[in-house]
Amino acid sequence: MNEETAENQPAAGGLKRQVGVGGAIVLGLGSILGTGVFVSIGIAVGIIGPAAIAAIAVAAVVATCNGLSSAQLAANHPQSGGTYEYGHRWLVPWVGFVAGWMFLCAKSASAATAALGVIAYLRRLGVEMDAVPDSLLAGGVVVAVTLLVLLGLRRSNRVNLLLVVATVGTLVVFVVCGVAEVMSGAGASLVPFWRPAEDTTTAGAFAQACALMFVAYTGYGRIATMGEEIEDPRRKIPRAMVATLVVSMVLYVSVAVVGLSAAGVEGFAIGVTGVPAPLERAAGQFGGTGLARLVAVGAVLAMLGVLLNLVLGLSRVALAMGRRGDLPRVLSKLDSRGESPTVAVVAVGVLIVVMTTLGDVRTTWSFSAFAVLIYYSLTNLAALRLSKEERLYPAWISAVGLVACGFLAFWVDPNIWLTGLGVLAAGLLLRPVLRAIYSRS
Repeated sequence: MNEETAENQPAAGGLKRQVGVGGAIVLGLGSILGTGVFVSIGIAVGIIGPAAIAAIAVAAVVATCNGLSSAQLAANHPQSGGTYEYGHRWLVPWVGFVAGWMFLCAKSASAATAALGVIAYLRRLGVEMDAVPDSLLAGGVVVAVTLLVLLGLRRSNRVNLLLVVATVGTLVVFVVCGVAEVMSGAGASLVPFWRPAEDTTTAGAFAQACALMFVAYTGYGRIATMGEEIEDPRRKIPRAMVATLVVSMVLYVSVAVVGLSAAGVEGFAIGVTGVPAPLERAAGQFGGTGLARLVAVGAVLAMLGVLLNLVLGLSRVALAMGRRGDLPRVLSKLDSRGESPTVAVVAVGVLIVVMTTLGDVRTTWSFSAFAVLIYYSLTNLAALRLSKEERLYPAWISAVGLVACGFLAFWVDPNIWLTGLGVLAAGLLLRPVLRAIYSRS
């Protein structure tokens, strides 16, 4: 067996290495290009107006620091679980648990946002389902995607590739049509993105928008949490993460600039009671019904892709926590092919369904922002503990990421971060109880 073949063999009881760099990029883009672009940009615009474009840029810088920290950690320790595993290896076990616990909270909330977003865009398409609450419909979507994941990673990846291609194509059409509208003079002129809305000029509002936009980039973490399944991880994980971030940054900025320039703030913002379908509304203003329907279909497919990838990523963290006894050990059980942690997949599906009962994309997205910023604070902290031989990038990158994440986490709504701290405390109280039970079994 040659060196490359040996490196791709799973460890005893581990998942098969079956995802190349192209597949890893698709996983990352499939996790990023969905709720982030079709929903969260509208939320940020509703908070800070045109300055949301500057918030996208700031969030991109923070995400790059975190992505590089994640990439070098995953390259040195390519196991399912992401920062949960890195905390155990480079920090202390309880910090690893906090990371895993907050990841499950953050990304289940993101997945619920994606499911609710699917329903919002379906309603804009005119699908008749007025008699059924959004939360119930979103729960049904989660169940369907969970069943798909149970069919196996390879089959899920094929579907994911189709969803990513459809999403990128939709966004390119949106941008091209918007640019044509602006250039023709029929729409608004290029928006002054450095100027916030007049009634939201505070630094706190800008920091909140940055925090919410940061979540829109964090799908690259799916590459790290599924590191156990990536071929040649030391080389391919960093390449896939960097490529994923670059593509997503370009698309986010392009969509935001075009959408705001062509449709204006009122046509693009999600307010407290706004319909969470900003791109469809903007497309309708400058491209008519045809473009609006295309964007709505693309949004539905994109957020289904995000949901698919979140179920995959969440189940791998649950798998890792089950292996170490921080969650029920049954979560670490793999199927007969060694390709999927079936019990973990079902468990995270149930968790996401519960999250959809909140029924509000602003609430679920804000909760996700707080929890994921805590998670990536610990990612950067772990990266600072890497030795010179393990390190791929300068330590100051991780230091910037740590400070930025810790700062932004507490600029979301106070009720949200107080709830998040309560959830964190509940997890720390639950952990010793679970470990005591398993130590006696």
